[in-house]
Amino acid sequence: MFNSLKVFRYESIDSTNNEAKRLLKAEKGDFLVIADEQTAGRGRQGKSFYSPKDTGIYMSLVKRRGEALADAVSATTAAAVAVCRAIEALSDKKPAIKWVNDIYLGSNKIGGILCESVNSGNNRDSAAVIIGIGLNLSTPSFPDDIPNAASLNAEIDKNDLIEKTVLELDRAVNNGYDNFINYYREHSMIIGKEINYTENSKTHRARALEIDSSGGLVIELDDGKIKTLRSGEITVREIKGE
Repeated sequence: MFNSLKVFRYESIDSTNNEAKRLLKAEKGDFLVIADEQTAGRGRQGKSFYSPKDTGIYMSLVKRRGEALADAVSATTAAAVAVCRAIEALSDKKPAIKWVNDIYLGSNKIGGILCESVNSGNNRDSAAVIIGIGLNLSTPSFPDDIPNAASLNAEIDKNDLIEKTVLELDRAVNNGYDNFINYYREHSMIIGKEINYTENSKTHRARALEIDSSGGLVIELDDGKIKTLRSGEITVREIKGE
């Protein structure tokens, strides 16, 4: 299925990212962790990812860092592009990316990315990035505390979509950063929109202008000042009305 890529499959696990960290202590090279269910699926900034059995893709790809995956920020950008390209290749759906790591279909979130940089030893070869991907394929309903969640609901074989996503991620990495940052910009759902962003527990209003060359979100504040937001500092949501 994945040529030489080693794959670990589980019926149920706490989190594929957590398992990837555990496996890193013994495994060499790249590998993939897949689960039918996560009991403690993780999202960014301490949030959880709802992962009921057999209704979604819950996977973590471990890649030894290369130039295009220098950190979790660039890996997140590449992974979002890979997921969207895979969906477009295997269905008629047109996903979009909500900066920095969420996959949307229309106004609803169908997936997210959680990337973590890890150094499991004292040498350069031990450095890796864990690319966690959660995608709702056919989840029929969601808890009340998960707003705007939906499923892809496309006639796609789950294994085919996983394999295509892995292939597209390799394509993004091997063809260089410019290859996937341009696609990322084209599929952004917030450029030109009014947004709120939260930084240091304070919420501010701004306008999203563009995605810069390293994946940062360039915004214009109410006072006209230009600022670039970076992953890990903020949360962003589109303002849908006054």
